[in-house]
Amino acid sequence: CFFPLAREGTKTMAEVEVDRPSSQLGASAAAAANNFMGVPASESFRFHRRFSGGVPEYVRELGGDKGRVIEKVLIANNGVGAVKAIRSIRRWAYDVFGDERAITFVVMATPEDLRANAEYIRMGDVIVDVPGGSNNHNYANVTLIVELARLHGVHAVWAGWGHASENPILPDTLARSDPPIKFIGPAGPPMRALGDKIGSTIIAQTAGVPCIAWNGSGVMADYDRSTGSLPEKAYNDATVGSATEALEAAKKVGFPVMIKASEGGGGKGIRMVDKEENVQTAYRQVCGEVPGSPIFIMKLSSNSRHLEVQLLADEYGDAVALNGRDCSVQRRHQKIIEE
Repeated sequence: CFFPLAREGTKTMAEVEVDRPSSQLGASAAAAANNFMGVPASESFRFHRRFSGGVPEYVRELGGDKGRVIEKVLIANNGVGAVKAIRSIRRWAYDVFGDERAITFVVMATPEDLRANAEYIRMGDVIVDVPGGSNNHNYANVTLIVELARLHGVHAVWAGWGHASENPILPDTLARSDPPIKFIGPAGPPMRALGDKIGSTIIAQTAGVPCIAWNGSGVMADYDRSTGSLPEKAYNDATVGSATEALEAAKKVGFPVMIKASEGGGGKGIRMVDKEENVQTAYRQVCGEVPGSPIFIMKLSSNSRHLEVQLLADEYGDAVALNGRDCSVQRRHQKIIEE
């Protein structure tokens, strides 16, 4: 949800209070209140209504010191992700405003997507041609995304997943625009802190989250919330700097182990090792696959399942855990199915 959540004492979402006794509303309304809300008929109940004044009225009524009106969004993604985003927001807009076009979408279109007659392009209100080829020329190109956002006067950018969505430079640069452009997702500092495998594990164990054994077990540090960085000493203490260090760390952690690049992903920069004689070779292979990335070693969890829990948080400090999902069906360390 990219609109501010209601603060305490304000109306929530598209709900308004009715403080009249149910006797003044009629028997049918009282019964509906009982059935839907599960409260005594004499108490007030809530019902959903539409905001005829559109997004500005909606934001104004919800309140919040950071309330901002978002009526135009750049979709910096393609394929099914873009389709889901546009479709979901339009369905929500129709429910709340009675107008699915209350939010305008600017979409990026490569020659390849245009030739494929991609559905998300047909759904967009404004279509912008962008270079084709690999995603560093289009959907992962932060400079291009920011330029398009400023040129078309959008209020927010939705990058979805993949491409530029996990690049903290994007939200940082959008925030420095004049006027600032909202990135629909985490701000740069927390994205920078949690996007690094070594750093995020240090933050987790500092917060008391149980972590599997690794070479950085016991390293505690608080990260700088303004920059998303950890103290250099703590980070270095949790990093394996050479093949010799890797062998010593693997012995300490206990075989079998996983040698991983902190900046790896997509099946790259990861090796399973179950014998001492293979550690140094595997370490060099990981370094070669993700050049310049810090390396760490973690205990292999055998006969386990890969479970994830989605978290949704806002900039006021409110957070909620959503559905969990099983991502155990994998090939070459890449998820194939999420259940």
